[in-house]
Parts: sequence; structure tokens; C-alpha cells
Amino acid sequence: MGDYYRETLSAERLKRCYDIAPPRVKQYLQAELDHVLTFIRPEDKVLELGCGYGRVLGPLARKARLAVGIDTSRASLNLGRKTLQQFSNCLLLEMSAVQLRFPDRFFDRVVCIQNGISAFHVNQQDLIREAVRVTRTQGTALFSSYSDRFWDVRLEWFRLQSELGLVGELDPDRTGNGVIVCRDGFTGTAVRPDRFRSLTAGLDVRTRIHEVDQSSLFCEITPTRQPAPSQEPK
Repeated sequence: MGDYYRETLSAERLKRCYDIAPPRVKQYLQAELDHVLTFIRPEDKVLELGCGYGRVLGPLARKARLAVGIDTSRASLNLGRKTLQQFSNCLLLEMSAVQLRFPDRFFDRVVCIQNGISAFHVNQQDLIREAVRVTRTQGTALFSSYSDRFWDVRLEWFRLQSELGLVGELDPDRTGNGVIVCRDGFTGTAVRPDRFRSLTAGLDVRTRIHEVDQSSLFCEITPTRQPAPSQEPK
């Protein structure tokens, strides 16, 4: 399943999923982005985990000093480089989100939204720990998942994607309670507040969990350890 967004749902196919999104889904996507942008300052270095074809990275680059996006799909990254070529402060790299090739505390903000914490199909605790590692002290790592209140809208969006052949046929017997399963192997879960709390327990961080737009559940993580000297990327 970890290869799904690299081999099956990438580049133009992935973009098509967002292009055909119903109005309520587009509202959700914009609300997530608007919420993230409230954290970004002109002097910030920002990292987006799972940047895909650059849907979010462009708005980040407009507001930040440096916007770096990583993804495992070379096809999506190539499309992103074409669509974002006007941004001189934007860099797209092929990289795993659980094996970041950046120094400790290098970024002011790390962003992983639109349920990337589930969609990446990696160890979620490793994902959060690695994001916290590269976030500066008193910076912010932002993770989002779906609110339970958004289930009906989310399910309808995936039905539409399935009907258009962008993802496989939905498996009705295994789909429900926040989990979407397609017969081609696609699965999507949602991370709830208790799960976010358990994932950040034991880390030297402050955590705030709240709902945005009755559609997204945000986990905002602030590292609280002592600052380190600034470093350049390896």
C-alpha cells in the first residue's frame, strides 16, 4: 500500500482527484490551507511532507522564505516542478517522510495535511518523531486528519473518484467508521484525538488538537527543548 501514491495515484491522476472534488470538499481543502497559512511568516523555512504535485506548496512558497516539498512519487514531483517553476524559493525533493535528509531543527514549520499521516502508510510514531526532529524549538509541526463529522462528505468524494476510475471500486463490507477500503488495495483511515495524543506522548513537545471547518482534525505540535545552533542542509 505504501506504493499506491507512487505507482497508481500520482501526478495527473492525483490532480484529477482534487479537480473533481465537490464544493464541500473544496471548502475543506481551502480551510485546511488557510489554517496552515496563519502559522507561516515571511522569514520561515517550511517543509511539506507528501507534497504531491505541489497543490499546497505554491501557497506556502508565496508566504515563506523557503518552501521545501518532499514526496516518494517522482511523477508527482516532476509535475510539481513544472507548475511551480515561477517560485525561486521552492524546492521539491524525492524523499521518505520517515527518513528526512535534513539536520535537526532546520525548519520553522513542518506541514503534513490532507490526512497524510494515514495516506503515507508508514509508522505514524516514526513520522511524527522525524517531523519533530527537524522542527526548531518553538516552531510548529502541523498534522491533519479527517473529522468524524466529515465522514459522509469524504465517503461521497471517494465514491466519485472510484466511479471515474481514479481509485478502485469501494468495498462496502470493509468501508465504514472512518475507514475507506477499495478492492484494488487502497485503504484510508482517520486519526482521532486519542490516537494523536498517544503518538505525541513522551516527546518533548506541547500538543494542541482541535477541529477546523467541521472537516479537519488538526494536531499542532510545538517542540519545547533547548534550541540548537543553526545548520545548513546536508
